[in-house]
Amino acid sequence: MKLNTTNDIVIVGGGSGGISVAARLLRMSPNLKGHITIIDPAEFHYYQPLWTLVGAGVAEKEVTERPMQSVIPEGARWLQEKVVKFLPKENLVELGNQEKIPYDFLVVAGGIEVNWDGVKGLKETLGKNGVCSNYSYEHVDYTWEMIRTFRGGNAIFTHPATPVKCGGAPQKIMYLAEDSFNRTGVRDKTNVIFGSANPAIFDVQKYREALEKVVERKKIDARFRTNLIEVRGNVKEAVFENLDTHEKEVIPYEMLHVTPPMQSPAFIRESPLADEGGWVDVHKYTLQHNHFENVFGLGDSSNLPTSKTGAAIRKQAPVVASNILAAIRQQPLSATYNGYSSCPLVTGYNKLILAEFDYDKQPEESMPFNQAIERRSMYIMKKDLLPVMYWDGMLKGTM
Repeated sequence: MKLNTTNDIVIVGGGSGGISVAARLLRMSPNLKGHITIIDPAEFHYYQPLWTLVGAGVAEKEVTERPMQSVIPEGARWLQEKVVKFLPKENLVELGNQEKIPYDFLVVAGGIEVNWDGVKGLKETLGKNGVCSNYSYEHVDYTWEMIRTFRGGNAIFTHPATPVKCGGAPQKIMYLAEDSFNRTGVRDKTNVIFGSANPAIFDVQKYREALEKVVERKKIDARFRTNLIEVRGNVKEAVFENLDTHEKEVIPYEMLHVTPPMQSPAFIRESPLADEGGWVDVHKYTLQHNHFENVFGLGDSSNLPTSKTGAAIRKQAPVVASNILAAIRQQPLSATYNGYSSCPLVTGYNKLILAEFDYDKQPEESMPFNQAIERRSMYIMKKDLLPVMYWDGMLKGTM
């Protein structure tokens, strides 16, 4: 396909996926300069993996935020507008200002939407009454306030019955909080409860077995197949539903860290690009859309059957970029993604298990040692090295 307009490749989403693909395309094919448009209404770009450590008091949230303009690759155009509709049969994207943007190729990297309304009473009490969440830039500081001032009682941590970005994050902050309670001398007066909709602590057997030992060692009350459905902030009560028996249980709390339910953004889930679950319907290996051959998808908004992490996107972006270039040249799509994802599971201050795995839930480790063992070196990597790799490598298309 010959490139002849300024909107040849349109990328919806200026998060990790969209920026990485744009940067890679421009590095791999410099003649695409001026032919890539990134559409995203956000003023800022965030490195969200660090929010766990912000909530634990060991990082400042300000370092996770940069102006969107600063991460747009040179040679790409940024439209600060929201997408409201996809018209794939016409090769058009409709914006909130009713403008329609044409494309030859479309990349959908629209991310995932946090549904604060998905738990009754949560939105009204978030950031007060002991209710905190690391999934909110505005309120992440309150998590640390609750941890450092905790004096005993029930400290509850939740994992919802939906896909979430960084599936390990709901338990990471729990391990850090438990460690902090030990340091401040209140652990013996504290019940740490994990209310998770999942059937187990982790999907991959090797890391699940390691984490089960962590849970046992820390004497955490892990309750699986239980889903938070209501928060009564004024009386400090959390209401859970057992997903198997549908029985409800009311648990009082002093601290409640909520991982809210999440979903595909409305403009995606209500579009012709979505599967039955509302996620962008792409081929699991080539990342090409299953019905529209000039559309590709990656990241949290896609229906890829793997964990929604930045590490997964780092492996998906080169595949999307390579296959778009192959499609432009009318060549076979030879680049493939094997489902790789990674979750640096912080198990305490200066402790981390580095889970890496593929579609088959088989470990795919990159280090020459057993990554299921808690290590200080891996904690330092997450805290100090990964942010640098993100800003200076991944977003620039070099790694």
